[in-house]
Amino acid sequence: MYLVKTPWWLRALYPSLTWRMRGDEKTIYLTFDDGPHETATPFVLDQLKEYNAKASFFCIGKNVATHPGIYQRIRNEGHAVGNHTYHHLNGWKADDAVYLEDVKKAGNLIESNLFRPPYGRITRSQIKKLQTPNSRLHTKIIMWDVLSADFDTNLTPEACTGYVLYHTKPGSIVLFHDSEKAWPKMRETLPKVLAHFTREGYRFEAIEY
Repeated sequence: MYLVKTPWWLRALYPSLTWRMRGDEKTIYLTFDDGPHETATPFVLDQLKEYNAKASFFCIGKNVATHPGIYQRIRNEGHAVGNHTYHHLNGWKADDAVYLEDVKKAGNLIESNLFRPPYGRITRSQIKKLQTPNSRLHTKIIMWDVLSADFDTNLTPEACTGYVLYHTKPGSIVLFHDSEKAWPKMRETLPKVLAHFTREGYRFEAIEY
């Protein structure tokens, strides 16, 4: 089960996490989880370049190690990067020490203080430790308020596109995946989202870190 639009009560339960960006300007923050991927990530970068759009990529450490050239292209083209653990760990199922060590290992490859927990699953104790000031692991935890659901094999690309177009507002953090599983839907949804919001006068920015 997942929520396409993050409800207010969930944001209120975890106020120290970033769910959307402040302000009412016509700005959207596209984010991509799970890359770099040999096919999906270059496609995303090409699409973003076509629309002069910037985005944020929450990378899995082992994928950065496998595709360092694609990771460097993300950086070179002015996009933000963030830590998504080294092995895509589920924080609800991982001991804190194991989880934090995995974040640290990914951090050796990903130079950023942005962090997004895989599956959006993280415990309060893990949050507290990751947000401890002046620690090596100190991070800004970025969640989302619109989920494209491009990973859902039961959905059509049209449904994913509809979710994003309907729910996205100024300041929204929108979650896509540059992964093998999401690729069939993301490659059809992303161009439509970029085209639609560009026509509506929006711009696409990366999350600062």
